[in-house]
Amino acid sequence: MDRLKRLRPSKRRLIQLYTALMYNAHVKGFFSGKLYRGQLKNLCVPGLNCYSCPGAVSACPLGALQNALSQSSHGVPYYVLGILLLFGMTLGRTVCGFLCPMGLIQELLDKLPFPKLKKSRMTYALSYLKYIILAVLAVGLSLALGYPAFCKYICPAGTLEGSVPLIANPVNSPLLRTLGALYTNKLVLLILFLLSFCFVYRPFCRFVCPLGAIYSLFNRVSLTGVELDKAACINCGKCFQICKTDIKHPGDRECVSCLECVDKCPVNAISFRLPWKKAQTRKKALKRLIAPLALIALVCLTLAVNVYPSEENASPYSVSSPCPAFSLTLESGKRITQDDLKGKLSVINIWATWCSPCVKELPEFERLYQIYSPKVNFYAADTFTETGDAAAFWLEHGFTIPLAFDDGSAIKAFGDWDALPVTVILDADGTILYNVPGAFRDGELETLLEKFLAK
Repeated sequence: MDRLKRLRPSKRRLIQLYTALMYNAHVKGFFSGKLYRGQLKNLCVPGLNCYSCPGAVSACPLGALQNALSQSSHGVPYYVLGILLLFGMTLGRTVCGFLCPMGLIQELLDKLPFPKLKKSRMTYALSYLKYIILAVLAVGLSLALGYPAFCKYICPAGTLEGSVPLIANPVNSPLLRTLGALYTNKLVLLILFLLSFCFVYRPFCRFVCPLGAIYSLFNRVSLTGVELDKAACINCGKCFQICKTDIKHPGDRECVSCLECVDKCPVNAISFRLPWKKAQTRKKALKRLIAPLALIALVCLTLAVNVYPSEENASPYSVSSPCPAFSLTLESGKRITQDDLKGKLSVINIWATWCSPCVKELPEFERLYQIYSPKVNFYAADTFTETGDAAAFWLEHGFTIPLAFDDGSAIKAFGDWDALPVTVILDADGTILYNVPGAFRDGELETLLEKFLAK
């Protein structure tokens, strides 16, 4: 019986598990290989949970922040900043201890019987690294480069929850052609992170996570969190000894409110504060925390049930379907629609300057444009990029294919694929002959053009 009790998960662990399941309640996404695109995706959950996870029903606040900053020309991202302020002021790093799937993954791998790196002055110094990563990668480079730099280059949650399940699903086999050095680098980085979780307690939270860095700024003033009564404290050091994070005292910027220290204080100087009452035992703290969290979960799941029917915003149009309505804007400012393409075979390549597979295949599109342009309409439709950047890129490389700009209607019309490039080939009547994401292999596009022209 004692062994069974030891194996039974704690209430905090159950809250972590239920939170991860609630964040990723779109279970059928793991089978269909498609992302949930309902209205809930406009909302942010408190913890780090990748938007691109097939099961995710809401957005990650860190990813939302970077996306908003990368599009800062559209104005101040009040919504994202307000959400982070709300979560920070109400929860602080209680999010890290209770409401973050990445925290759960790290704690589970920490249970494996490997030698552990103990906290020290070195780990305390490393705890400041996450603030540098927040300032440089999450904020600075996202502003400068125009895309979410931390998500793109570092975040293991994006690889573990997003790209790996999507790529592993046979439905998304065309996406394999889009993989390159960036994906390989992130996969290697993910493996290194997972290995570090086995030897170091919560290394991602303590040293790397920009979201934890943001919440830590609110830890002392948030409505919930661990609190130390300095007047009652006898400086016995038991809380410091039992805590696995790099705290100086309970409730400081590194405290994730795991509650391990609450019952260990011999003078009850440590408590868990809630807006309505403090709790000086771990059991009472968990009991008082479960009720509001359960209410939040109930509200979120109720919303999910009501919003799921409108979940599939992706277009049903596929090969052999009539061309859906869309529009592109040429460099001259002229707008073209699907009706303007009728009468000729048409090739629309949807790309972006920051997409390396897109850029790599553009010279081949240029070569084929020079050969087939009398018989075929060619358009290179840039999407998700500032128009000035795309035009400068076109001029720099000397491309002559008609450059167009997609405001999102084209990529959404042809399936709202989760990868670039996307190439669509239409026949003279506007029927879709080809609609697949991923770069072409050598000679593949030319073979398709000869085949379709022969008909």
